[in-house]
Amino acid sequence: MTVTLEDIQSAADLIRHAVVRTPTCLSRSLSAIAHTNLFLKLETFQLTGSFKERGALVKLKQLTPKEAAAGVIAMSAGNHAQGVAYHAQRLGIPATIVMPKGTPYIKVQRTASFGARVVLEGDGLEAASAFAHEMAIQEGLTFVHPFDDYDVIRGQGTIALEMLADCPDLDVLIIPIGGGGLISGMAIAAKSLKPTIKIIGVQTEMCPSMYQLRYGQAPTLTGQTIAEGIAVKHPGKLTRKLIDQYVDDIVLVSEASLETAVQLIAAEGHIVAEGAGAAPLAAVLSYPERFTNQQAGLVICGGNIDARILSSILMRGLMRSQRIVYLRVQMPDIPGMLATVASIVGAAGANIIEVQHQRLFTDISIKQTHLDLVIEVRDPEQVHQIVNQIQAHGFPARLLDAIGSK
Repeated sequence: MTVTLEDIQSAADLIRHAVVRTPTCLSRSLSAIAHTNLFLKLETFQLTGSFKERGALVKLKQLTPKEAAAGVIAMSAGNHAQGVAYHAQRLGIPATIVMPKGTPYIKVQRTASFGARVVLEGDGLEAASAFAHEMAIQEGLTFVHPFDDYDVIRGQGTIALEMLADCPDLDVLIIPIGGGGLISGMAIAAKSLKPTIKIIGVQTEMCPSMYQLRYGQAPTLTGQTIAEGIAVKHPGKLTRKLIDQYVDDIVLVSEASLETAVQLIAAEGHIVAEGAGAAPLAAVLSYPERFTNQQAGLVICGGNIDARILSSILMRGLMRSQRIVYLRVQMPDIPGMLATVASIVGAAGANIIEVQHQRLFTDISIKQTHLDLVIEVRDPEQVHQIVNQIQAHGFPARLLDAIGSK
C-alpha cells in the first residue's frame, strides 16, 4: 500500500474544521540571521501544541462503527498521546494510552485530561510499545501507530498542502524526522504538487536512526537529546521506503545547535518551540551554504517543551552570547572589598545576579579571597570595560565559563 496526493487531499477534507489550519509566517528577524527567507509553519498553534493531531484524527475517522465502539490504544510519552486522546474524546471513542513508567507527571496529566485511560508500563518506549500491542490484542482495541501507518501519514501530509497553498514559491522544505510519518506525508504531497521542491530531513546526532539506515550505517542511540520528539531508535518500515523515494537528503544537528535554535525562535521569533520543532532552524544554522538565498519552509512541529528545560536553554543562550557572565575577582579578605567591587559593577550599568566568596576551595593566600560574580550586561564590550576597571583598582579579575573553569 502506498500514499498518493489524492489520499492526502482527501485527508485534508476529513480533518477540515477539526484541526487548526496553522499559519505559515515569514520570520524577518530569523531570516536576517540565516541570510535566507524562512517561512515557519506553526503547528504549535494546534490545541495540543503539535502536528500529531492530524494523523491521529485521520486514523480515528477510518474506524468502523464496531472498532470505534471497542476503542483505540496508542503508545506515546508525549504529543501523539495527546493528539489521540483529544480527538478520541471529541469523537466519543474510548482511548487507552500506554506510557513508560518514567513519563513526567505533566504529560500523564495532560493526556488524562482528555478523558483517556492512561496506563504506565515499561521502563522505556520499546517495553511500553510491546505492552500496548499485547493489550490491544487482549482487549480488542485498534492500535494507533505514531508514524508507521497509512492513514497517519496521510494526515501529516496535509501540512505540505497548506504550506504550498500559502507560499507556492518555496524552494525547500526542512522537516524533522523521528519515525518518519511527518516527512513521508509532506514529501509525497510537496513533490506531487511541485516536483522541483527539495525535501530535507533533520535528525539529531544523538539519535540519527533514519539517517543511518539511509546511508548504510547501524542504527544507534548515543545519548540524551532535547529533541526527544524525534528520538526514535527504530523508524518505520513504510516510512523508510517513502523517505528513500521522496526525500532528497537528511542532515544531522548537534545538541548545541538545537539549544541555539530554541533560544532564537523564542527571542527573535517570539514562539515557543520544543527541541524537535526547532530542529529545522538548527539545520539552517548548521549548514548555511545549503540554504542561503532560498525560500525555505520550516516545520515548527511542536511547542511542548518542559518549562525548566526552556528556562535553562534561555539562560545558557545568554551565557553563550555573553549577556550573562561569570567573573572571578581576587582581593584582600577585609571589610569593604565587596562594596568596592559592587560599586564598580553598578557604576558601569551592569546588574549583579549572584555573588559568592570562595575561601576554602582555592590555593591563594589565606588573607585573600575569590569573589565570584554572575553579572548581567548589555554586550561583551561592557564586560571588558568592567574587568579593566576592576583590575585598575588592583584586583586581578578574569572571566570564567558557565561551570566556573578558566
